[in-house]
Amino acid sequence: MTNRRQLLTGAAGIAAATLLSQPAARAQSDLTTAGPLGDVWLGDANAKVTIIEYASLTCGHCANFHKDTWPALKAKYIDSGKARFTLREFPLDPLATAGFMLSRCNGNDKYVAMTDMLFEQQKVWAFTDKPVDALSAMVKQAGFTQESFEACLKRQDIYDAVTAVKDRGAKAGVNSTPTFFINGQKHSGALSIAEFDRILAPLLAG
Repeated sequence: MTNRRQLLTGAAGIAAATLLSQPAARAQSDLTTAGPLGDVWLGDANAKVTIIEYASLTCGHCANFHKDTWPALKAKYIDSGKARFTLREFPLDPLATAGFMLSRCNGNDKYVAMTDMLFEQQKVWAFTDKPVDALSAMVKQAGFTQESFEACLKRQDIYDAVTAVKDRGAKAGVNSTPTFFINGQKHSGALSIAEFDRILAPLLAG
């Protein structure tokens, strides 16, 4: 009787553990799967460390990260081949969605330059009385015309792709921006370069 009870208890424990692990497995799958338009990676594809950032183009903390931390992170870890990095869309409002759509409409080779510009100039276009007009004026610096600006924002396929990335990020546990997944581990907030140093040191040493 004791052995049977132990077996049943053990089986129940295994079943419970399996059920508990399924959401985690699904979340990990959501994290490792690129969106419909693909990820735009920077750095060595064989790097020991993978950094995924989920951000919103209208998020002030995200802009601060790209202003204060990103240059040092890129120079120290991405350009040196120690880590690779991608930025994924997690728009917090329709304006951020529009910014990401514009960043995707002319191909992935324009994505980094566009998102960099929109983060750097965030106060100029995102926090004005007429943000759509300001966004239109901003992206014309990158070659858009008024016609191509309007055409891009009408593209349902681009809208759906951006939304799909956000939805998958939410399933992986993203609920604020910026959120980073460093070798699969979640870190929320605009991390400083010192915080990245602390997180990355053991990963690179291992």
